Amino acid sequence: MGFNCGIVGLPNVGKSTLFNALTATAAAEAQNFPFCTIEPNTGRVGIPDSRLDTIAGIANPKKVVSTQMEFVDIAGLVRGASKGEGLGNQFLANIREVDAVLQVVRCFEDENITHVDGSIDPLRDAETIETELMLADLESLEKRVTPLTKKSRGNDKDAIQQLALVERALELLQEGKPARMLDVSNEDVKAFKGLQLLTSKPILYVCNVEEDSAATGNELTKKIAAMAADQGAESVVISARIEEEVAQLDDADEKAEFLETLGLEETGLAQVIRAGYSLLGLITFFTAGPQEVRAWTITDGDKAPQAAGTIHGDFERGFICAETIAYDDFVTLGGEQASKDAGKMRQEGRDYTVQDGDLMLFRFNV
Repeated sequence: MGFNCGIVGLPNVGKSTLFNALTATAAAEAQNFPFCTIEPNTGRVGIPDSRLDTIAGIANPKKVVSTQMEFVDIAGLVRGASKGEGLGNQFLANIREVDAVLQVVRCFEDENITHVDGSIDPLRDAETIETELMLADLESLEKRVTPLTKKSRGNDKDAIQQLALVERALELLQEGKPARMLDVSNEDVKAFKGLQLLTSKPILYVCNVEEDSAATGNELTKKIAAMAADQGAESVVISARIEEEVAQLDDADEKAEFLETLGLEETGLAQVIRAGYSLLGLITFFTAGPQEVRAWTITDGDKAPQAAGTIHGDFERGFICAETIAYDDFVTLGGEQASKDAGKMRQEGRDYTVQDGDLMLFRFNV
């Protein structure tokens, strides 16, 4: 499934530059003025995974397909967005549709690039966006209290459950804390998601720094990292300018050499993917055959039928079993047949929890 990530931030923090670099396109016009991104630009990128390449080298398929990540570049937000200031209403509607929020914060000085607040303070910038999202959530929840209360008096079980969540979320937001910090039981997860709260989205802070700080970060990125840790969020350090240059290089060896000269082991895209997977609790399984080797993304903890359903609904509905080989066994033994011969292919049933890296062949009957 991959995941859908909305890139947000104040105007002129490098959102569109980062979007262009990550998706290796010029779809978002990066200019030195606010609101250059009016409609959300969307780009899909294949998620790099060395395991996919290794499996393909063994299976020698006609086609190799990586799983996808979708980036949505959303218009810049300003104070008052929750009341419709700037492009506020549009911003809030767009962010409601994504799985996770990638908030770009400016951690570099450049007198040639204006800041909407006149000075560089990433903590203030992050707080501005969080405050606007919390205000929007507060307004949304307050409107639900009266109708839910009326339904609850009629012993509507769903309304009773929702009202309890709404009241707890309101209390948390009134304390200045985002909804993602609410302790939600397994029984309430679905109802909580149904509230569609902006501050319930997992958040990844992307510290956009000057080139010299890309490998080590700087004092500003340390402040963001500490804030993210307090929130149970994630943070990464990226130079959007470096990512822009890397995106223009086609040769993998050339990219690696360029990154090495800057003291970097991997691209910002790789960092974002790893942090995003951790944030959303995602893992990858693989399918391999002579026609195609493909990577699939699922949620950690998914059972075999759910994994089958990511390929096709019929696979889940008619699920019989999953013929499964651990990645390490597949690579060490040299492929599917050798793994079978060595007794390393297992038939797993409905209760099997898929492990990261599993190679799976689903048997089904509809």
